[in-house]
Amino acid sequence: MFFDRPESGELAVLVHLELSAVDSPDDPREFEELALSAGADPVAFIFGQRSAPDPKSFVGRGKLEEIQGAVEEHGAELVIFDHSLSPSQERNLERELRCRVLDRTGLILDIFAQRARTHEGKLQVELAQLRHMATRLVRGWTHLERQKGGIGLRGPGETQLETDRRLLRARIDSIEKKLEKVRRQREQGRRARSRAEVATVSLVGYTNAGKSTLFNRLTDADVYVRDQLFATLDPTMRRVELPSVGAMILADTVGFVSHLPHRLVQAFRATLEEAASATLLLHVVDASAENRLHLMEEVQNVLAEIDAGDLPQLVVYNKIDLLEDSEPRIERDDRGVPRAVWLSAASGAGCDLLIEAVAERLGEQMVSGLLVTRPQQSRLRAQLYEINAVQDEHFRDNGDCELQLLLPRSDLQRLLAPYAGGDEGPRWQPEERP
Repeated sequence: MFFDRPESGELAVLVHLELSAVDSPDDPREFEELALSAGADPVAFIFGQRSAPDPKSFVGRGKLEEIQGAVEEHGAELVIFDHSLSPSQERNLERELRCRVLDRTGLILDIFAQRARTHEGKLQVELAQLRHMATRLVRGWTHLERQKGGIGLRGPGETQLETDRRLLRARIDSIEKKLEKVRRQREQGRRARSRAEVATVSLVGYTNAGKSTLFNRLTDADVYVRDQLFATLDPTMRRVELPSVGAMILADTVGFVSHLPHRLVQAFRATLEEAASATLLLHVVDASAENRLHLMEEVQNVLAEIDAGDLPQLVVYNKIDLLEDSEPRIERDDRGVPRAVWLSAASGAGCDLLIEAVAERLGEQMVSGLLVTRPQQSRLRAQLYEINAVQDEHFRDNGDCELQLLLPRSDLQRLLAPYAGGDEGPRWQPEERP
């Protein structure tokens, strides 16, 4: 580590304060689930109320003594706060409690570090950790903050604190360059899918809403599934065939959480860009959660932060098997367009309705019909094959080609535009759709 700190353990005291200055306080149950997901063993849960945090230790003197008593009584080695602590508050608390102190951001970073599997995921977690650690270097090397003088003690003119900062900046720059390469590679993949007119549908939602279970159900994949927060960290993509629409790419993404640290959003921008560039977002919601409206609002906040708030969405109310008298169904708006689907990813009930609703949403701008081309229009035929628009073809005796097509209306208009107004152009016969 960059500085000496008390060793951490698993026996933890959890601290949650209700601050009157906060409009939407965090759920204490979610905080406990976060601690359990990180591998902590909570031995005490301390609650309190304050109008505003104490600038020195976040909590008041009385609450600090209560926390200290719980630490001594249970032999706890770790105190976790359900809040963001400043570096000075963290150090002051550790000095008073004589054990490791962790705030909400550090807790989430630790969970992410445990979940990362791919090289990209590990780089993103390390970047977020280093950015967080950079703010904690102050007062870390208190015994080396000043340069020493005297014969044999004159160094290169750089304090240990400055050395750590320089090494930290160098590592951050190195990781950012590697992640920029990842971003470019992902952008190339997105451009290739765009050229092939393959729609991308991204699963987004609050952590532990059942996104990976639904992903496995729809794709027959074997993505890691666990009833814990942030079980999925690395994105996974699979190709899915939809009736009357064709192929789509389904992407499983990292779950969101209340007050997701901004540095995490920055570090995981390469991953979250998959959601920001999607054709359609499937907003997966835990229908059994009592505060599901609040959780949905938190997801919308993160989507707005990654510039994905205006993308088309289809809400998926999952876990209806935990509700009484709830049947799989599709909810439609005034125009008859699917706006929500109720299902259970665990049992599979209603997943066929989701496929139907997604096909309808993606097929809103799709057209189908018969296009008759002349022999000299072979280039047009080749272009239609390039975008996977041809479903069937048949050649007439005179050399004309009948192409059965299914493609976005905008692509059809673009490809036929050069032939507009000509008598010898291709002839389009649209298919009547119900």
